[in-house]
Amino acid sequence: MDRTEARQIAKHWMFPTAKSSYMGGLEERPILAQSRGSTVTDTDGKAYLDFQSGQMGAALGHQHPRIINVIQQTMQSLLHASKAMLNVPRLRLHETLGKILPHPLQKSLFLVSGSDAIEAAIDLARKATGGLDILGLHTGLHGSTSYLTRSLSFAWNRNKHAIVAPATSAILSPHCYRCPVGSTFPQCELQCLTTSMELADANFTSQPAAFIGEPILSAGGVIVPPPGYYKALRQECDKRGMLLIFDESQTGLGKTGKLFGFQHEVGVMPDIITISKHFGGGLPISAVCTTDAIAERAVNQGYFATRSHAADPLLCAAGEESIHIVVEEDMAGKAARIERRIHSALESMAKELELIGDIRGRGVLVGIEFVTDRDKKTPANAAVQQIAQTCLDNGLIFQLRGTQGDLNVIRLVPPMTTTEAEVDRAVSILYDAIKAA
Repeated sequence: MDRTEARQIAKHWMFPTAKSSYMGGLEERPILAQSRGSTVTDTDGKAYLDFQSGQMGAALGHQHPRIINVIQQTMQSLLHASKAMLNVPRLRLHETLGKILPHPLQKSLFLVSGSDAIEAAIDLARKATGGLDILGLHTGLHGSTSYLTRSLSFAWNRNKHAIVAPATSAILSPHCYRCPVGSTFPQCELQCLTTSMELADANFTSQPAAFIGEPILSAGGVIVPPPGYYKALRQECDKRGMLLIFDESQTGLGKTGKLFGFQHEVGVMPDIITISKHFGGGLPISAVCTTDAIAERAVNQGYFATRSHAADPLLCAAGEESIHIVVEEDMAGKAARIERRIHSALESMAKELELIGDIRGRGVLVGIEFVTDRDKKTPANAAVQQIAQTCLDNGLIFQLRGTQGDLNVIRLVPPMTTTEAEVDRAVSILYDAIKAA
């Protein structure tokens, strides 16, 4: 399909994209036709290094042969099944996932998308505690397809929605590069959290149910909370009878250099986690995981969550194989090695290129914040747009992120199977683009 035909189809048949969203203008971008490993190829035959891993769903590498094989095998026996009956791939996935979950996390249920899992996790917390209010971080993002998840996606500015869910509110994100209370870590003693919880207490409309956050705030600008933050937040939740939910969609299953992102914070154990993205190796499946006690309490209050295609045999088989790949092929170790190589290169670049203000992230989840003035930290939005276009023209794909409307952070998320040569080529393309900006 050539671009002229594609544009005609998009213009006549496709729902238009909001120009202010990260999808805005996709009608003018390359049209993808094939993928393999860390590379995608467009309809003109041009290859690109995919340093966004698709929509993060290809973090195991595009078309991983083990995923392809299990899909082909499962298709011969059972594609879809009733949710009112168990199937073998589903049972195997429950067991395989349960065995890698950090104790006391044990129980799981399966859905289709990350947004599905967030909505189900919130409902689970409310049923288990009898509480209602939910807190999130003001630069967090947890989905856009449901009334509840978009209400907790403060990074996208809730005013773009006609209405938001009640009993959902934000606390300040621990963004040390742009401290929301104008302080410096560790002298601040986590003042952002202390102030936030005091304000939250004044605004709760009922017994609070839970806090939800990402171990690394990915879409909000790849923000890594400082050491001790989540441990202190865990204590604040315990004081109020709130559950702690970690959205591991963009950090789980190896991407940060550990099996789960929250494991970088010693002594912190969530009550509930959600996983999605590359869980399934590119097919849509998500999970909500919790303890036996919490699951029991919620179910006794009538809790359940499902979708028409939740726990489909095909999705569950791919989900199980993705876990085997993560563990057996040491994806966390590969992510850690990629982190060291990328960060080393970026730190060298930062000594030369004044546009680079901050480098952060873990594993294959890397954020580079660009500023026009390192002292004032003025967001370099225009320069980053130019850098992104130059990189795209030269065969490197990534997404732009930022906080509160800015898009001055380049987010790199290469597949965990990316080779050293591919990392070096991507860094070289990026370096040339920054120099030219």
